[in-house]
Amino acid sequence: MSDTLPSHAPRAAAHALVMAVVTEARSLAEVQPRPFTALPPEGQARAARLAMACFRHHGRADHLLRAPLRKTPPDIVLWALRLAVVEMGAMDAPAHGVINDTVGLLNRVAPKFAGLGNAVLRRVADGLPDTWANAPAPRLPGWLRGALQNAYGNGVTVAIEAAHEITPPLDISLHGPCPDGLDGQTLPTGTRRLPAGQQVSALPGYAEGAFWVQDAASALPARWLSGHHRVLDLCAAPGGKTMQLAAMGADVTALDLSGPRLSRLRANLARTRLDAEIICADALTWTPDTPFDAVLLDAPCSATGTIRRHPELPLLKTRDGLRALRDQQARLLDRVLDPASGMVKPGGEVVYCTCSLLPSEGEDQIAAALQRHPGVRLVARPMDGVPTDWQSPDGPIRTRPDYWPEQGGIDGFYMALLATPT
Repeated sequence: MSDTLPSHAPRAAAHALVMAVVTEARSLAEVQPRPFTALPPEGQARAARLAMACFRHHGRADHLLRAPLRKTPPDIVLWALRLAVVEMGAMDAPAHGVINDTVGLLNRVAPKFAGLGNAVLRRVADGLPDTWANAPAPRLPGWLRGALQNAYGNGVTVAIEAAHEITPPLDISLHGPCPDGLDGQTLPTGTRRLPAGQQVSALPGYAEGAFWVQDAASALPARWLSGHHRVLDLCAAPGGKTMQLAAMGADVTALDLSGPRLSRLRANLARTRLDAEIICADALTWTPDTPFDAVLLDAPCSATGTIRRHPELPLLKTRDGLRALRDQQARLLDRVLDPASGMVKPGGEVVYCTCSLLPSEGEDQIAAALQRHPGVRLVARPMDGVPTDWQSPDGPIRTRPDYWPEQGGIDGFYMALLATPT
């Protein structure tokens, strides 16, 4: 953090980010409160890290706050206290500065609670770090935890929850040689993994377009389509897979329904100096002039496989939205696999993937689609660097956050490669 940037500014911005997520029911990537946008890039990076840590560890913070609080305060106060406890407990920040800044924040946003906040935080700070280490590990919401237990068992569910508590490293996909100064390791699948907590825009090679941010799991599906000439990337924004396909030499058409998200894709393509045709349209009604050699469908989903990188998601997702997502996934699969849609040529290939841990959005969708489209078949194509136990005998790959614990984990994804009838 810059020496000229007051310590309270990123902390106030982190609180504004958290409250925007909670009140607007939008992800951290989507909210832009004024205290955050007013900061320079290094201040924004610190505020974002604080906000993410607060969502990641607020369950432990609540455990420590329960006794001294006695009564739950308003959300604007509770989240300020959670933020302070997380910064002291999980990030080892000196208690004096954190408490002073939090009291100052409460004096501005909820002055009646400033004294309470001071007393509560001092009491919590007295027991750290032992009380933090001994607090129970946070659990996923009941509806999601139950679904994962049914799918994978209790032991795997606990391991996934433990993986969610660990701040993930920064994964990037390279466009060309690795720039000098990008410390880290190259994973078996080819992704470059860097230490967590870095300001991406300040990394060597960023401005020159040498890489883009992409989790190692997200980088897998497009690799199945290496060698195809014309590829359609459906639900493409913000463009990680589009850039991958273009970097592999494909003639890519990127289609998405969201204009603002496509603006991000255009910016990413411009920075990396990669080309793709961009179309803003509904995949359920759009028809191409000529069928493609292959289609990559990264279907809208619950995103439950990305909680390690987006710890606010358990607060935003509910069981209620799953049925609509599953219906949309099935409709998109039917549209792509229907020869009348003209999306993929006879004998072409389709990759279906979701960043979900739920079989209902992955394995079950493919099983049902194969029943509806009897001429379509799964392709069992190995992928370099992918452990054999991640891939089922008939071809699909399943990744989970508890995989690769020594290397820093990986997002949860499901991906299947399909061949259409000739």
